[in-house]
Amino acid sequence: MAQNLEAGVETAASTFADRLADAVDAKRSQLLVGLDPRAELLPVELRGETYLSRGAAADACARFCRGLIDAVAPYVVGVKLQIAFFEALGADGLRAYEEVRDYARAATLLVVADGKRGDIGSTARAYADAYLETGEDGRLPVDALTVNPYLGSDSIEPFLAACRRSGAGLFCLVKTSNAGSADIQDLALSDGRRVWHQVAELVNEWGSGLVGERGLSSVGAVVGATYPRAVAEARKLMPQAVLLLPGIGAQGATPADVARAFTSGPASALVPVSRAVIYAFRVDGADWRKAAAAEAARLRSEVWAASGW
Repeated sequence: MAQNLEAGVETAASTFADRLADAVDAKRSQLLVGLDPRAELLPVELRGETYLSRGAAADACARFCRGLIDAVAPYVVGVKLQIAFFEALGADGLRAYEEVRDYARAATLLVVADGKRGDIGSTARAYADAYLETGEDGRLPVDALTVNPYLGSDSIEPFLAACRRSGAGLFCLVKTSNAGSADIQDLALSDGRRVWHQVAELVNEWGSGLVGERGLSSVGAVVGATYPRAVAEARKLMPQAVLLLPGIGAQGATPADVARAFTSGPASALVPVSRAVIYAFRVDGADWRKAAAAEAARLRSEVWAASGW
């Protein structure tokens, strides 16, 4: 059983799960747009001299992301910032990341940092401080963070403690969308269960103390939409967790593949879509903002219909 290594921590008044549920109700959407900017794939009008320096590339990527936020804001509840694409641009990239994060917040969108952080002891606490603790301005750096729980309970406890204090959320990797996930996550335990089943049970346990007024936990799970059977199994194993379901779009999954994820309510799952939305202009040749808006609107409607709500 997961131990509370920081006893006496009180649960924050406003939980990530409740904020998410309110946003889903308001927009009738379970869509996140994933912001994965790559300088070489930007629209021609933004590409300019990005090849000259990291600073120029970072500025162009930030402009791209801000334009995308303006375009898709009516159709999505939040953005998922893939930190790696910003980190690749060094200090300028991290500056761009913060600019984009703040711009999304100003647009009243939830912000999920996709960093897949995971470590033990003081390192885990440092990651939690960086992403999940309220800053000097009284605001959270992000609303939720993706974390890797495969190091065990002691690697997750600092993140849980931060969430209890601040009202932030987590998405724990459970059954990921890539084909290679089977190498470890699908291995059979002595009782016949899969490794990821055990991790799902731990996530359910960790999240039991962070259930909000809407009945959902702020400790969610990443489950690949590319494995519809796993999605259904994950919902049974984690009935109160918000499931983050990557894989729709470029990886081949469809909204119909994730319908069973929503049996715990309209906000009990989120669908992040990156390439299919942000690079839609590369397919139809339309203005990049209009193309992103059209694809986000289409997916919002299809996911909502598939959810049954």
